[in-house]
Amino acid sequence: MVRQERDRRGSERAGDPREPGHLTGTPEELIAQTPTEARRGAAEKIFAHEERLDAKRDRTLVRPGFRERIEELLRGQWGEPVIVLRLSDNTLAFDVPGRRLDGTVKGKKLIRRFFWNIVRGIGTAVGYVLYLAHNSAGGKASTERVAQVKGPENAMVLDLVDRLRGAKGPWLACSPSSLAIVDTGSTFTDPADAPPPRILWQARRPQAPEVDLRGRTITWPDGSTFEFPLHGRTEDRHLRTFLGPQGTINWT
Repeated sequence: MVRQERDRRGSERAGDPREPGHLTGTPEELIAQTPTEARRGAAEKIFAHEERLDAKRDRTLVRPGFRERIEELLRGQWGEPVIVLRLSDNTLAFDVPGRRLDGTVKGKKLIRRFFWNIVRGIGTAVGYVLYLAHNSAGGKASTERVAQVKGPENAMVLDLVDRLRGAKGPWLACSPSSLAIVDTGSTFTDPADAPPPRILWQARRPQAPEVDLRGRTITWPDGSTFEFPLHGRTEDRHLRTFLGPQGTINWT
């Protein structure tokens, strides 16, 4: 089910090479390109410090234990090795006839949409304050690309993403023959106090769509696609531990 293609995307730090102003290459590649030994040592320290800050922040946003609960649940159901990835909380961008950019159905729920825009505006303002606080502390803003949902009218992808949009703690789980979207609720809380993981959507071969983990893209038979974003560099590093040479996936 998982297509083994070449990597079309760099690491989160490297960003998308198609976007201007983004560095290209992994930290190791960038360090290797540094002209002098002294500068290489300084670059290594900077990247190491940044990794520690990222790990500390991610442990706060996504508490350890949630991933393990999902892995245990789905390994028991599917009887296969499972890769579990925390998805970004960012708003998805849609390119589907009959849907607005935010995924809502055109011509429906206008009043609810009005109040949602107000709430989202408040959330954006709060997020901007946190962004300024993070940068003032020496952090680095994420350059993660917004996920894209594309397809024809009534696209098959909509069944998954419409369920995903209501998740408070969204996770993507996949095995060699299965795929699922799981909601754990807020990942700020202690996993011991959280409700059991809830499967919002799942599909198994032959009904399951094709998943390209390297390209972070799920593709359905009608050509519709979901380019899923990950929740920070910790998830990016976790995914890369499963990516082998020449497009292989190390399921074990």
